[in-house]
Amino acid sequence: MTPIRLARFLARAGVTSRRGAADLVRTGRVAINGTPPRGPGDPVDPEADRVTLDGRPLRLPDQAWIALNKPPGSVTSRRPSVRFPSVFDLLPGASPSLVAVGRLDVLSEGLLLFTTDGELAGRLMHPRWQVPRTYRVWVSGRPRVSEREALANGVPVEDDVPVRPHAWRFQPDAKGGRLEVQLGEGRSRIVRRMAAALGLGVRRLVRVGYGPITLGALEPGGSRPLAPGEIEALYGTVGLRPPANAS
Repeated sequence: MTPIRLARFLARAGVTSRRGAADLVRTGRVAINGTPPRGPGDPVDPEADRVTLDGRPLRLPDQAWIALNKPPGSVTSRRPSVRFPSVFDLLPGASPSLVAVGRLDVLSEGLLLFTTDGELAGRLMHPRWQVPRTYRVWVSGRPRVSEREALANGVPVEDDVPVRPHAWRFQPDAKGGRLEVQLGEGRSRIVRRMAAALGLGVRRLVRVGYGPITLGALEPGGSRPLAPGEIEALYGTVGLRPPANAS
């Protein structure tokens, strides 16, 4: 297998972030084939080298990349609430290392991505990379600002910096309209907060895209593994090379 940096190995093993890997190395908790590494940039062959943390061998989980159509009334957490089931219940047999890429609130629905690659998940969620999230929102009322104003100046939200959409389109209907908006960040309940700032009531909120991945015809509660081309595009979006076993 092609060697990878120790920091990336530790992140993919689920024990730390790439940034936290430096601390583990500095404090002497990590060894490669019984020898302390020089730094988090040391190469590791995941198949040939033995990496330990506090003397405990580490191995990479089987890699997985999954798209799920989250139904409303479910929580993006491994721990279900008293009232709502967990989205992980819709993925029986999934690896314990599987993490959700961002969240959708309990009433929202649509595309959720999951992966066992912690580094990929972290980059996809980090605002530095401005990975576009595309939402389709059925609303009551009409926006207080025009498309041009929203794109040029952003939308102020309560107690926070303005939301600056990448794209925006409003189509009126008899009950209000449908807003299609693309954002490059995932602040908590940001779409609902933006709608409230525009004087809109949210009737339904569906995420239909995350980076190069689209919801497509996936049924509510249904899931599918990502195709090799989708995986490659997802890694490329955040400046990473996909693992060899992704193809």
